[in-house]
Amino acid sequence: MEQLPEDWQRGLVIVAHPDDIEYGAAAAVARWTGQGKDIRYVLATSGEAGIAGMAPADAGPMREGEEIASAAVVGVSEVEFLGYPDGRVEESLALRRDLAGAIRRHRPEMVVLFNFGDIWGPGYVNSADHRAVGRAALDAVSDAGNEWIFRELAELQPWTPRWAAVVGPTMTHAVDVTDSVGKAEASLAEHSRYLAALSDEPVADQARAVIEMTTGPKDGFPAERAVGFELFHFRG
Repeated sequence: MEQLPEDWQRGLVIVAHPDDIEYGAAAAVARWTGQGKDIRYVLATSGEAGIAGMAPADAGPMREGEEIASAAVVGVSEVEFLGYPDGRVEESLALRRDLAGAIRRHRPEMVVLFNFGDIWGPGYVNSADHRAVGRAALDAVSDAGNEWIFRELAELQPWTPRWAAVVGPTMTHAVDVTDSVGKAEASLAEHSRYLAALSDEPVADQARAVIEMTTGPKDGFPAERAVGFELFHFRG
């Protein structure tokens, strides 16, 4: 397994919900901000349908606040929410347009996406939002560089990232996060109300278990702890 390219300065992480980034990718983000890279987040939804017993009008702002606090732990200060409806995101031209617009605004060299396959693993279906946002975002990486597909974005200069890296079960590249797993755990633990609704276990214990699972050693990659990616190339 190869080292993920790190000869870039600005990255953009695009996901569906608050906490998606923190389930593993935040360890890589902490590494990159520690290198002085400029990392920014774009979330399609505010996760407002994610907590049983809490009305979306209350959950959405609360989860946005948790995500902003979580991002700060790993050195990210720019967090954008697009306002799509949690649990009902469709892989649409409108979503592609909005994500292409975000890519043009932020002008990243590296775009990081979340697993958008049909399954998490054998017997476990992936979220419809994850599938829709990830697939639309991968298309939007190309769309952002084409001046003719979404002419309503004409006020934003076309921009094509060099790469997109997808966190998920298919891995071609990895990064060593041995020194940043502590920050990743602290970042996930900022989603305290969300995690408390998932389990009676202490939030810190939940965060530690998740990060241990998602940042384990990767076959063929020389690191004690790593995050794996499938890498896609868009320009040299």
